[in-house]
Amino acid sequence: MEAPWGLANVEPGWYVSAQRPDEAEAEELSPLLSNELHRQGSPGVSFGFSVFNLMNAIMGSGILGLAYVMAHTGILGFSFLLLIVALLASFSVYLLLSMCIQTAVTSYEDLGLFAFGLPGKVVVAGTIIIQNIGAMSSYLLIIKTELPTAISEFLSGDYSGSWYLDGQTLLIIICVVVVFPLALLPKIGFLGYTSSLSFFFMVFFALVIIIKKWSIPCPLTLNCIEQNLQISNATDDCKPKLFHFSKESAYAVPTMAFSFLCHTSILPVYCELQRYYRNLEYFKCINPSKKRMQNVTNTAIALTFLIYFISALFGYLTFYDEVASDILQGYSKYLPHDVVVMTVKLCILFAVLLTVPLIHFPNYNLRGRTDLHSAFHCHM
Repeated sequence: MEAPWGLANVEPGWYVSAQRPDEAEAEELSPLLSNELHRQGSPGVSFGFSVFNLMNAIMGSGILGLAYVMAHTGILGFSFLLLIVALLASFSVYLLLSMCIQTAVTSYEDLGLFAFGLPGKVVVAGTIIIQNIGAMSSYLLIIKTELPTAISEFLSGDYSGSWYLDGQTLLIIICVVVVFPLALLPKIGFLGYTSSLSFFFMVFFALVIIIKKWSIPCPLTLNCIEQNLQISNATDDCKPKLFHFSKESAYAVPTMAFSFLCHTSILPVYCELQRYYRNLEYFKCINPSKKRMQNVTNTAIALTFLIYFISALFGYLTFYDEVASDILQGYSKYLPHDVVVMTVKLCILFAVLLTVPLIHFPNYNLRGRTDLHSAFHCHM
């Protein structure tokens, strides 16, 4: 096979670094996978499932602390920080996809190999392993500690010592029954259904935050003040702040920095992205492209931004400066045994649980080079 134009003059280890201008536009719409590899793989996933998978990778338990961040940065300050982080996340995905086009690879390890040689490949692989282990461990720890408490709130009697209130037993059952089977799925696209369920859990959480804004008065009633003496009854505490800076504002930076972290799931979603067009005569399949994957990323980030902002805004307007680092703790103190609040806790825990299998897939790797300049269209 003849090497592409300009390839013979590049240094070893670099691919497709110089191309004719007329190839640049075709490259944007060229498939990432060759015909042969595509026929051997899965039929791909739709645009919607790709968005759901990416949103599931982005959103997690961190959404519970965004109202606390807004309380210490102000409404406009929080909006500015959230917008900046969202734009940076979108641009970083653009750079990642551009490098995939330039190097013609679909794995993080090979990207590290092309950039820095073997040490780069080892560092990238080690970083992904550490990140995955840390993320999965933290999510499972949340399940172990919070799920028994959430279940006990639905029980009226004393059921201490029961197996369904033991965190370790529940964790083992959940890992065997839910996490392990989902992690065995060969393609990340199969998790589109669970990711869509996780998305609707987050939407339900945001809707409950909005509704409960009018269920909790401000200033808080004296009964609540007696339970928590740190809460003030002054009317000044019920005025929202557009900008607010204090020593607690420094804790907002790491929370915001990780609010759109999804990059380890970009390439697995990219490899299986498939859009479908239907007309009166045939069903047309188009392989994933950089432009379509960027649209998936922008859609996922925009929807996530909307859910983040709504939940943070109405959570802050409910408790103002007294909002807890975990906003559900505030609702539990003021509205104990509220069925809706208890249901939201379970929904958040299930959403976190459904994120664990998704973390398994960044190590999914397609070995070998693929031909970026081949086109694939199928008519059925």
